Amino acid sequence: MDAFRTLENRVAVGYFIVVIAQTVVLPLVSGIIELAATGGDPILVFGKWWVFWGVGTRLLLAGVVQVSGRGQTAAILGADKPSVQETQLARELGTANIGMGLAGLLALVPGWALPAGLAGGVFLLLAGLMHVAKKGKNQKEAVATWTDLVVGVVVLLFAIATLVRALAG
Repeated sequence: MDAFRTLENRVAVGYFIVVIAQTVVLPLVSGIIELAATGGDPILVFGKWWVFWGVGTRLLLAGVVQVSGRGQTAAILGADKPSVQETQLARELGTANIGMGLAGLLALVPGWALPAGLAGGVFLLLAGLMHVAKKGKNQKEAVATWTDLVVGVVVLLFAIATLVRALAG
């Protein structure tokens, strides 16, 4: 039993490291490196990297885990042992996450960061808002909730700034 808890703790720590890296550390580091190496507009540079890491890699990885059936998404729906329907729903969410994640990876292609960011950012912001009020969240759910909100807000601010600039000429 102790070996299982140790493995479970390692998986949880790994989850926290990956999610925090994707939602905060990697976008900041990537943006700083790009600005130092080539310059550019900080809003566009950091926005692009937040879409790539926070939407692209994060949703793609989450989707792969959900489709594989190894994640806890189905269990979050309320059952100790997810039903066939709950498992199917989690896998369908996984396919949506894969699609948005792949679009987010294209943020590095000129012109793709804004549309991919809007799709993934709105999804993450709304998902985070829906989870805020949920009682009894475990640590993974709490981290997912707050990092969903961070990525959603940052990416939507990037989208708004980009659209305002485009409309202003």
